[in-house]
Amino acid sequence: MADDSKASNVGERYAQALFDLANDEKTVAAVEADLKSLKTALAESRELKLLLASPAFSAEDKAKGLAGIAAQAGFHATTRKFLGLLAANGRASALASVITGFEALSAAARGVVAAKVTTAVPLTAAQGKGVAAALRQALGKDPEIETRVDPSILGGIKVQVGSRLFDASLRSKLDSLKFALKRA
Repeated sequence: MADDSKASNVGERYAQALFDLANDEKTVAAVEADLKSLKTALAESRELKLLLASPAFSAEDKAKGLAGIAAQAGFHATTRKFLGLLAANGRASALASVITGFEALSAAARGVVAAKVTTAVPLTAAQGKGVAAALRQALGKDPEIETRVDPSILGGIKVQVGSRLFDASLRSKLDSLKFALKRA
């Protein structure tokens, strides 16, 4: 666990540095859009995850890989330079935590709160608006919602805001019932 904490701390420091730079250059929106594209690529590409995490690839290889992705996607110059710096410093494996940290800093600067909503089936537009309204009322801030579908929760909803998790999924209720029956 200490290694994860260390990587997260490194990611947070790099995220803060990137946010400060992007804020000074008035390019926060462009950099955030680039990072969201990278986040999607990380989620979908096993090869990219392997490139960034594996010690078998040198910092130079990682820098070339990230530069290629950035050039192909047409990333902003600030993002491209940052990715090169991250790889050159041997911190490419912290990219996911950098993205998470940057998104949190950007949301805080805009006065919104990030929320991750997980459901067993995709939300309809009306359900999405209902969740957004409930979060807005509960948090007192506009929510920026990232939705995810996870059939393993069986039904219900899970909402994570920061470190707080509201779990009203059928899976957790069944697990609680199973635990209670084992104790009886």
